[in-house]
Parts: sequence; C-alpha cells; structure tokens
Amino acid sequence: MKLYVAMNLAFACSMRYGEICGLTWDKVHISDEDIANDDSHLWIEQELARVSREARQQLDDKDIMFIFPSVMSNTHTNLVLKKPKTESSIRKVWIPKTVAYILREWKQIQDQYKEYLAQDFSDYNLVLTLPNGRPVENRIMEKEFSRLREKAGLPYVVFHSLRHSSTTYKLKLNHGDLKATQGDTGHAQIDMITDVYAHILDEDRKVNAQKFEATFYAKNSVRNCRKITAAIASGKSPEIQ
Repeated sequence: MKLYVAMNLAFACSMRYGEICGLTWDKVHISDEDIANDDSHLWIEQELARVSREARQQLDDKDIMFIFPSVMSNTHTNLVLKKPKTESSIRKVWIPKTVAYILREWKQIQDQYKEYLAQDFSDYNLVLTLPNGRPVENRIMEKEFSRLREKAGLPYVVFHSLRHSSTTYKLKLNHGDLKATQGDTGHAQIDMITDVYAHILDEDRKVNAQKFEATFYAKNSVRNCRKITAAIASGKSPEIQ
C-alpha cells in the first residue's frame, strides 16, 4: 500500500522522492470540508535525506529540522528531515479527490499498525512509513517499484519517471501553462521546464496549425484561400464558405 501511496503522490502532485518520504501528516489537508470544497492540498516544506556526519557539519542548524535516531550504532550517516535546496521547492500542491481518499485509507492502515505495535511503533508523524513507523528511504521504494515493474512486465523505468509523467500530462491538460506547472513541480526556473518538455509545447503548437486548417482552409479551395488571405491583409473580416 505504501508504494501505491507514493506512486500517486509522485504522479498527481509532481513530488520528488525525498519530498514524499519526508511528508508529515500535519502538512496534509484532507478533511471532509477540504474534499467537499475541492480544496484538498498538502504543503511541501521538507525532505528526507541520508547525510554523513561530515555533511551535517557543513549544513546550517536551521536547514536540518529533525535527526532520526540511528538503528545501528556504528553507522556514519543519519536520516534527517531537512529544508529543500531551493525556496521554490517549498510549495502548496492541490490534491485530486481520489488521491485524498487514498491518503485517508492509508492513514487508517497506519493507525492500525500503531495500535497493534503500541510502544514498538516509532511515531514521527510521517505519511510514508515502514510498518514500525520508521522512515522509508528511496532505495527501499525503488526496490519495491522495480519488483512491481518486473511483475507487470513493463518497460524499464525508474520511480522518478512518475514525476516526469506528471509534468508532461499537466502541461497537456493545462495547454502549456508553464507557471501553474512550475508551481506544482517546484522547479527553480521556468526554463528548466521549457528545456526538458519543449516537445510537449511544440505538440500543442502543431495542434494550433491543425485547428487553423480545419477552421479556415479545409472547406475552401486554393482560390478562396487567396481571397481570405487578401481580406485579412486588408483588415476586413473574411467570408468563410
């Protein structure tokens, strides 16, 4: 179920691995009122990362929000909740109703684990957890995703591909609204979207040409098309037959 939740967050909310694994329930707003008003949303303000002790010393205290206790005493790294690298990554993302209900169902399952394990459940208020409440690292999720992909006989893709698909479909659905898409993805610059997804925008421009053909040219002979062009050039309204 946790993989199912993670996949939907990546696809519907354009979230990165670390953002999904670092999401906490206090940042998720899926009340009855939120859902009824189409206002279900979440705030992305932190990410889960594994950092070495040396890296921790280089990070400012204000950038690390929480350090998870190590399971093994001889480890040289720690899982932490940290602020994203860029300010643009801190964002509000609205959730489709179906995804809101998926999250509510997952919360019920998680509460059952919590009740069953009692004091053995490590409650960090994380949305995505192992059965004992511990954080889910991206390597665990990638491994589960690979098993699912192989079982389903799908082409080779990585989990991060869901975020790319999310961006692609949002650009298609909102007709190339770069600003709205950037708001969901958290890209620092719009250029990062246009450079990678230019082919999507070009496809929409191709559709524009097809619409012009259907509206102005398809039902007219070449001779009539010349008349239409001349009328447009002279500032007159063309008579479309």
